[in-house]
Amino acid sequence: MSKYILSFDQGTTSSRAIIFDKHGAIKAVAQKEFTQIFSQPGWVEHDANEIWYTQLSVATEVILKAGLTIHDIAAIGITNQRETTVVWDRHTQQPIYNAIVWQDRRTSAYCNELKKLNYADNIQQKTGLVIDAYFSATKLKWILDNVSGAREKANNGDLCFGTIDTWLLYKLTNGNAHTTDVSNASRTMLFNIHALQWDEELLKLFDIPASILPEVKSSSEVYGYTEEIFTANKIPISGIAGDQQAALFGQMCMKPGMVKNTYGTGCFMLMNTGDKPVLSKNNLLTTIAWKINNVTTYALEGSVFIGGAVVQWLRDGLGIIKTSADVETLATSVNDNGGVYFVPAFTGLGAPYWNQFARGTMVGITRGTSAAHIARASIESIALQTMDVLHAMNEDASLPITELRVDGGATANDLLMQFQSDVLNCKVIRPKITETTALGAAYLAGLAIGFWKDIAEIENYWEAEKNFIPNMNEKDRQKEIHQWKKAVNAAQIWAG
Repeated sequence: MSKYILSFDQGTTSSRAIIFDKHGAIKAVAQKEFTQIFSQPGWVEHDANEIWYTQLSVATEVILKAGLTIHDIAAIGITNQRETTVVWDRHTQQPIYNAIVWQDRRTSAYCNELKKLNYADNIQQKTGLVIDAYFSATKLKWILDNVSGAREKANNGDLCFGTIDTWLLYKLTNGNAHTTDVSNASRTMLFNIHALQWDEELLKLFDIPASILPEVKSSSEVYGYTEEIFTANKIPISGIAGDQQAALFGQMCMKPGMVKNTYGTGCFMLMNTGDKPVLSKNNLLTTIAWKINNVTTYALEGSVFIGGAVVQWLRDGLGIIKTSADVETLATSVNDNGGVYFVPAFTGLGAPYWNQFARGTMVGITRGTSAAHIARASIESIALQTMDVLHAMNEDASLPITELRVDGGATANDLLMQFQSDVLNCKVIRPKITETTALGAAYLAGLAIGFWKDIAEIENYWEAEKNFIPNMNEKDRQKEIHQWKKAVNAAQIWAG
């Protein structure tokens, strides 16, 4: 039997491919950034073909890097930036418009209209989601309404819609599989998370023909085989999960109440709530974590739109650091934030506020404020936004959280991890393998083909690399929380 699983980890700013062995260890990694298209304020797009080409090229590169051949790959797992919306022609396999990215805000006004028409409760009951431009439904509607000839083609059954997992699977199988998994479907605002099917009432509301939608399957099964990709050798594609659900799986958060936070472009915290969806009273999202062997597991999710992206902004926008890694050195050159608090609401505020009109706000600046204070306030903003989400989650689930498992690029920053532990007053655990998103997809793919026997086997491979224990006194913690709340209020007042 082939000895490795290949993971496609298609993210917001780069496409990556990672090869894992039987013990969940990394054999090789390849990564390529791709173009971010900002054609108007608040609009964010990607070229879906560029995503495909970069993903294919890193997959080829990683096999060579690992010194393997395609015959060593037992299966492919896909994990992806979620909500990002692609529409392509069924006959030519060509996108009819750029992919509209999850961060894109062009449909905000339309979302507000839906709220005024009192659709919010109905949509939350069915989909577990709040009405927001973040999700795929309004992006898909926008493409059908605004691209010349799109609606007519859709009505004739000539178009396919997919999130990025569906697009990659379609290309890998040369159009033989137009499929998504439940975790990605649950992010579209079109999927009934109780009935586990596309919701006819919502399709009518958004004026979306059912023929454009992919078939929805579990997160771990064979969806199809590669067709003339890499070589004539057919490889099964057998695991799919949206990036945050894949990370929850990769972190082995298998029991209700277990929580992980991924620090990427944004920050995404998920709590396993077991086989029952918990509807939030605190503006969190109820989502499907995964479905395996006919058992559906649900999660509560809180999304912070700007996490690691704040460090990119310090690098590219302000130019106060040369590389992202420099931020920790700069921030630790001062003892504290000097009274500066930064709310990086560049694209609005996510959970638990969901204010799509809030914008980035920095408060407490004096003549003594230095680049180092701004760097420190930026790092702290990531932890403080995460804290808001965790507090909301605690209230909704009534499950006390004693530890937080963390992953993603920014977890390499010890200053951030320690501050996170301090403001949460709970243990933060960084695992040995922080590539948990790709690992989750690999596990799902391997389970489907018997590469791993069962979940119990893969749970044995999860190991902690470092634990961060809170060491801030309660008075200081409360002061940080109080100042942060004032800064968030300032950002929301500015939004009007």
